Formats: sequence, C-alpha cells, structure tokens
Amino acid sequence: MASIYDRDLDRNPANFQPLTPLGFLERAAHVFPDRVAIVHGGLRRTYAEFYARARRLASALAKRGIGRGDTVAAMLPNIPAMLEAHYGVPMAGCVLNTLNTRLDAGIIAFSLRHGEAKALLVDREFAGVIRKALAEVEHDILVVDVDDPEYAGEGERLGTTEYEALLAEGDPEFAWVPPQDEWDAITLNYTSGTTGDPKGVVYHHRGAYLLATGNIVTCAMGKHPVYLWTLPMFHCNGWCFPWSISVVAGTHVCLRQVRARPMYDAIAEHGVTHLCGAPIVMATLLNAPEAEKRPLPHEVQFFTAAAPPPESVLAAMREAGFSVTHLYGLTETYGPSVVNDWNPDWDGLDGAAYAQKKARQGVRYAALEALDVLDPQSMEPVPADGVTMGEVMMRGNVVMKGYLKNPSATAKAFAGGWFRSGDLGVKHPDGYVQLKDRSKDIIISGGENISSIEVEDVLYKHPAVAACGVVAKPDEKWGETPCAFVELRPGASATAEEIVAFCRERLAHYKCPRHIVFSEIPKTSTGKIQKFRLREMAREA
Repeated sequence: MASIYDRDLDRNPANFQPLTPLGFLERAAHVFPDRVAIVHGGLRRTYAEFYARARRLASALAKRGIGRGDTVAAMLPNIPAMLEAHYGVPMAGCVLNTLNTRLDAGIIAFSLRHGEAKALLVDREFAGVIRKALAEVEHDILVVDVDDPEYAGEGERLGTTEYEALLAEGDPEFAWVPPQDEWDAITLNYTSGTTGDPKGVVYHHRGAYLLATGNIVTCAMGKHPVYLWTLPMFHCNGWCFPWSISVVAGTHVCLRQVRARPMYDAIAEHGVTHLCGAPIVMATLLNAPEAEKRPLPHEVQFFTAAAPPPESVLAAMREAGFSVTHLYGLTETYGPSVVNDWNPDWDGLDGAAYAQKKARQGVRYAALEALDVLDPQSMEPVPADGVTMGEVMMRGNVVMKGYLKNPSATAKAFAGGWFRSGDLGVKHPDGYVQLKDRSKDIIISGGENISSIEVEDVLYKHPAVAACGVVAKPDEKWGETPCAFVELRPGASATAEEIVAFCRERLAHYKCPRHIVFSEIPKTSTGKIQKFRLREMAREA
C-alpha cells in the first residue's frame, strides 16, 4: 500500500526543476548586473554583459544547427571566451569539451574524433597544433577563431568565422531552457591518456551544480570573492569554479600564463582572495625573484591538489601570507571532492606535526555522499589505523556519468557499487584519508611495499631539492628498487651520494633510492609529475 506521502503529491514544474549550474549566471546578472564579473588585462566585463554574451553564444550555435547532445570543443587558455563557453555552450543544449592546451596533435585529433565535435573554439596561439589535428579528422567541424587582445604572438586563423562575429549573430535575449534532465551531459573531459587512448569522462548538470556549490562551502567563500585563474579551465572544467564564482557574484581575474610577476601584480592590484593550483604554482610564487614579488593585501586562500605539499613548501607559503588547503579528487569526480578540513586545534602544531596534518587528503566534500578506503577484493573497509592500505573509493552525485563510448572501462571503474580511484591510501583514527600512492606507483622491493610519496617527502626536505619524483627501477636481485629523479634549486648543488646519505638518515634503508638521476622533472600541463615518463627514463638509466 502506498504511503500517504506518495499520493497526490507529484512532481510538476512548480515544485521540481532539473539542477543545472547555468542558472547561477542568470541570477548573478539579475541581482548584480553592474558588478564586474571578469577582469582580463584592461578589460572589465559586468555580470549583465557576461550573461548577454553567453546567451549570444548559445543563440549563435543554435542558429548554426548545433544543439542538444552535440559536442563543442574549446582550445583556449584562461580567457573570457572560455568562461563564456562554460555557460553558452550548455545553454544551447550542447556538451563542452575543453581541450588540454599542451597536448600534441594526435591526442587532440583523437578527442575531436571520439567526441564527434561539431564546433571548435580555438585561440590563435594554438593554431599550429590545431591545424595538424584537423588534418587527422575526417568529419566537418565549424572552426571559430578567438582573437584575444592580450595575446601578442603569432598565429593564423583557421576557420571562416571569428568569435566576436559569431557572437554578433546571436541574440543577447536568447531564451535558453534548462536541460530536459539533470542527468544530461554538460561537459566532456579527457583523461591524460598516459597509457593508450585517453578516456572521455562525462559530467552531468546535476553533478556540476552540486560540485560548484560544494566549492563555495568548502572554500568558505563569502560574497564577491576575487578569484585568480591559475588553474587551467580545461582541467576538470577548472574544478567547476567557472560556475562556482557566479553563485557568490565574484570576480574572475583571467591569466593567460602562470608567471610569478603577473600573479603577484593581480593579487596586489585586484585584491585577489582565492586561487587554485598544483604545487608547481606554489613553487613559482615562492621561488620568484624579490623584484617580481608584491606585498599581499591580505591573507590569500590557496587550494592545491596533486601531491601533498612538502613541509618546507607549506611553511614558506604560510610565511608568505598564503593559507593553503589541500584538496583531492580526480577527473572522474569533477575535480576535487575531498578536503583536508582543518581543525583549529591543530593551529598550534609546529613543524613536522603541522605538515603531517596538512598533507592528508582529508574527508569528503558535503556534495560527495561517501568516501572510504576499501580492500579492493573484499570491498570491506580497512581498519582506521593509519597503517593498513586499501583503495580510495567514492560514491555520490559528483561522480561522473561514465566514460564515453567505453562501457568496459565504465563497468571496471564502478565495480562493486563504488568509483574505484586507483589510489592507495590509509584511513586515520579520526576518519581522515591519506594517500600513500597510486596502485601502479607502489614500489615492491624484495617483497616489501615502498611508498614513492614517502620517499619523495624526505627528498623535498633536502635544501637543494626543488622537485623530485620516485619510481621503480627494475632490479635483478630485488625485483624493483627506488629510483629518484631530482631537480635542484637554482644555484644549489648536491651529489648523489649526499642525497642518498640524507635519505638513509630519515628512512629505513630498504626504502632509500638506489639510483639518483639529476634531471628536469617532466610534468603535465597542470603541474603533476609524469610518473610514466619517469618509469621509462628509469628503465633506461
């Protein structure tokens, strides 16, 4: 028999609407039409203008016959057009595919083919690689050239349409409608493709809405924050911050390139309150020449993901006036969905104890329904002892729809009713999760598991080390042994013997690197160390 609450209480347009982040911009433009939404060089664009341009883009795409379920790709840096695409493309019912601007033509061509892109917005800086990619694509794509006035370099036009001309075709009053279903796709993000072809991660409107609002809660953003774009918007849709900032009618400060002087200038001149980025962004800020630094107007909130920040970096950022919060997530979880939620009782900790707390990945976002460390075979939670390792897994509304056209990979990722991250970690007695390694990055030497992160953390404490990466090197006797790639600070020097001795004072001897290679560390476009490249180099060293 049906519950009394299931009778005559049906969904209707008055009490149920699909969740979508697109309404955030509409509201901001209605409530704060004259507030500056975007800063880019000398450009100042209000929320009313931002919303009108997004609607023009949606209208122009619709007039070109590009609509629901069609893919619109974007090869753009962190410029206003990229922000407009995050709204205008899905307002037309399309799916936005932001392309990694540092990828080669072959991978870009694969993405355009696999995602069946109908249109492509491209900044002139990337015309060369896009021309090569398009030569490998057989279907027709509407190529729209974006001329950014802040770009002074070379770059040909590839299409017959320029972005501003396309917008001129559109209606600033375009009557866009929410998605038919909040489960509809909103964006497509390709994984890095370090082994084989990249996988196309599909986000839905519901997840984007929830993660965008989750960012506001997690980052404790009040009204009108000033957000500096040091995180690439192509990376997990800028962790959903293109949508988040509209919730609180903040200001986007665009930045084409992550360089120390422009970052310090933007923070000082625009009163930046928040920025995000990989540890490499912190290193860029800290290692800048004094002549490029500017005093911070106030404490600036810095949100970082990727590898845990080394103790020395955390201390330096604290001293420089940045409050660092460690986040964790994956492309498959709309970017970060786990936060090291800081307990004020830890403020009094010094040195290593403070850094140990800061380096933990933490607890789930409010927008994520579940986070745990499970035995990947039994699917039982590991003990909360800070020692027993398992696989970090998530479930909830901010987990992807799945991988585009790849049902086997989707089924593997969701086996057991959880999203399997592939990251190995432990759970501390207080429930905070800490990563120990990627499952493929654990070094098994003589039957003993060695965490590359643990070894790297010790290496980062050496005063001469600027960056490092530790991977397994094949060994006839032990199976594998740790091999450390070390990038020295400018002007610093150290020998391999000195570094090994430094590690032996701080680690069990079997965990210490047997090989030290001084080299520039290969990194992704978002600053993550490319372990697969290091493994190739280790085999050859």
